[in-house]
Amino acid sequence: MELCAQYGIPHSQFTGAGEGRWSTLDRAKALAWLAYARAVCASCGTRAGEWDETNGGDRFAYIPETTRCPGCELIEMERDQVPEGPEGRGVKIGLRPRKDT
Repeated sequence: MELCAQYGIPHSQFTGAGEGRWSTLDRAKALAWLAYARAVCASCGTRAGEWDETNGGDRFAYIPETTRCPGCELIEMERDQVPEGPEGRGVKIGLRPRKDT
């Protein structure tokens, strides 16, 4: 459904069963996907229901795990070089493959 939402196509067309029209089932799936996606926390990626023990969730459904992204590390290191104040306004830092240099 995520791909269908991205391209704005009905699920039945994606699966090859439809002709491009939005059926009642396609609309129901799209609305269910939207509700699911909106329920996901933008920060941690979980849903409140997963933690709510009164609704079948588990207070300890997840454990924290620390990871390091080398790309994010490089961006943060470069960010330290951006000047404070007006000279640093609007500076954006991204990554590109080394072979493109």
